[in-house]
Amino acid sequence: MPFIRSDEAVVHEIHGARFVSYVRPGSGSRDLAAWRCEIPAGTAGPAHTISQEETFYVLSGRLRLTIGGESAELGVGDAAVAPAGAEVAVANTTDHPAHMWVTTRVGLSAELADGSTITPPWAR
Repeated sequence: MPFIRSDEAVVHEIHGARFVSYVRPGSGSRDLAAWRCEIPAGTAGPAHTISQEETFYVLSGRLRLTIGGESAELGVGDAAVAPAGAEVAVANTTDHPAHMWVTTRVGLSAELADGSTITPPWAR
Protein backbone atom coordinates (compact mmCIF):
# COMPACT_ATOMS: atom_id res chain seq x y z
CA MET A 1 0.00 0.00 0.00
CA PRO A 2 2.31 2.77 -1.23
CA PHE A 3 -0.33 5.54 -1.16
CA ILE A 4 -1.82 7.12 1.95
CA ARG A 5 -4.85 9.34 1.53
CA SER A 6 -5.47 12.26 3.86
CA ASP A 7 -8.63 10.64 5.22
CA GLU A 8 -6.51 7.66 6.34
CA ALA A 9 -4.29 9.79 8.59
CA VAL A 10 -4.59 9.18 12.33
CA VAL A 11 -4.86 12.23 14.60
CA HIS A 12 -3.32 12.45 18.09
CA GLU A 13 -3.33 15.45 20.43
CA ILE A 14 -0.73 15.94 23.15
CA HIS A 15 0.99 18.90 24.85
CA GLY A 16 -1.33 21.37 23.09
CA ALA A 17 -0.33 20.26 19.59
CA ARG A 18 -2.01 18.07 17.01
CA PHE A 19 -0.08 15.24 15.35
CA VAL A 20 -1.54 13.95 12.07
CA SER A 21 0.16 10.63 11.35
CA TYR A 22 0.51 9.50 7.75
CA VAL A 23 3.55 7.21 7.43
CA ARG A 24 3.79 4.41 10.02
CA PRO A 25 3.74 0.62 10.13
CA GLY A 26 -0.07 0.67 10.13
CA SER A 27 -0.03 2.48 6.78
CA GLY A 28 2.59 0.26 5.18
CA SER A 29 5.94 1.67 6.30
CA ARG A 30 8.53 -0.68 7.73
CA ASP A 31 11.25 1.78 8.77
CA LEU A 32 9.95 5.36 8.74
CA ALA A 33 7.30 7.41 10.50
CA ALA A 34 6.18 10.82 9.24
CA TRP A 35 3.51 13.22 10.41
CA ARG A 36 2.26 16.77 10.17
CA CYS A 37 2.41 18.65 13.46
CA GLU A 38 -0.01 21.52 13.98
CA ILE A 39 1.17 23.97 16.66
CA PRO A 40 -1.32 26.65 17.75
CA ALA A 41 -0.22 30.24 18.34
CA GLY A 42 1.53 30.73 21.66
CA THR A 43 2.16 27.02 22.26
CA ALA A 44 5.46 25.68 23.62
CA GLY A 45 6.01 21.93 23.84
CA PRO A 46 8.09 20.44 26.64
CA ALA A 47 11.78 19.79 26.05
CA HIS A 48 12.46 16.10 25.49
CA THR A 49 15.42 13.90 24.59
CA ILE A 50 14.88 11.78 21.47
CA SER A 51 16.06 8.23 20.91
CA GLN A 52 16.26 8.49 17.10
CA GLU A 53 17.22 11.14 14.58
CA GLU A 54 14.32 13.43 13.58
CA THR A 55 13.96 15.86 10.70
CA PHE A 56 11.69 18.91 10.69
CA TYR A 57 10.36 20.93 7.75
CA VAL A 58 8.22 24.05 8.29
CA LEU A 59 5.11 24.04 6.10
CA SER A 60 3.47 27.23 7.39
CA GLY A 61 4.03 29.89 10.02
CA ARG A 62 7.15 30.33 12.14
CA LEU A 63 8.58 28.05 14.82
CA ARG A 64 11.40 28.26 17.33
CA LEU A 65 13.28 24.97 17.44
CA THR A 66 15.86 24.23 20.08
CA ILE A 67 18.09 21.24 19.37
CA GLY A 68 20.92 20.32 21.70
CA GLY A 69 20.86 23.77 23.31
CA GLU A 70 21.02 25.68 20.00
CA SER A 71 17.90 27.66 18.99
CA ALA A 72 16.71 29.06 15.68
CA GLU A 73 13.58 30.71 14.32
CA LEU A 74 12.43 28.78 11.27
CA GLY A 75 9.95 29.86 8.61
CA VAL A 76 8.26 28.29 5.61
CA GLY A 77 10.67 26.08 3.69
CA ASP A 78 13.26 25.89 6.47
CA ALA A 79 14.37 22.52 7.83
CA ALA A 80 16.30 21.12 10.78
CA VAL A 81 17.88 17.83 11.82
CA ALA A 82 18.06 16.61 15.43
CA PRO A 83 20.50 13.75 16.07
CA ALA A 84 19.57 10.82 18.29
CA GLY A 85 20.19 11.72 21.92
CA ALA A 86 19.55 15.44 21.43
CA GLU A 87 17.21 17.45 23.60
CA VAL A 88 14.51 19.01 21.41
CA ALA A 89 11.93 21.72 22.10
CA VAL A 90 9.46 23.36 19.72
CA ALA A 91 7.61 26.62 20.32
CA ASN A 92 5.28 28.80 18.32
CA THR A 93 5.80 32.26 19.80
CA THR A 94 3.69 33.99 17.15
CA ASP A 95 0.01 34.94 16.96
CA HIS A 96 -0.62 32.50 14.10
CA PRO A 97 -0.73 28.69 13.92
CA ALA A 98 2.23 26.87 12.39
CA HIS A 99 2.60 23.48 10.71
CA MET A 100 5.64 21.30 10.22
CA TRP A 101 6.39 17.91 8.69
CA VAL A 102 8.43 15.56 10.88
CA THR A 103 10.15 12.33 9.86
CA THR A 104 11.95 9.75 11.99
CA ARG A 105 12.46 6.02 12.27
CA VAL A 106 9.78 3.76 13.64
CA GLY A 107 10.24 3.22 17.37
CA LEU A 108 11.13 6.77 18.39
CA SER A 109 10.84 7.44 22.11
CA ALA A 110 11.24 10.68 24.01
CA GLU A 111 12.34 11.23 27.59
CA LEU A 112 10.85 14.24 29.35
CA ALA A 113 12.63 16.34 31.97
CA ASP A 114 10.85 14.48 34.80
CA GLY A 115 12.35 11.17 33.58
CA SER A 116 9.11 9.83 32.11
CA THR A 117 9.27 8.32 28.64
CA ILE A 118 6.78 8.73 25.82
CA THR A 119 6.62 6.33 22.90
CA PRO A 120 4.43 8.37 20.57
CA PRO A 121 1.75 6.33 18.76
CA TRP A 122 2.41 8.34 15.59
CA ALA A 123 5.96 6.88 15.48
CA ARG A 124 4.93 3.23 15.94
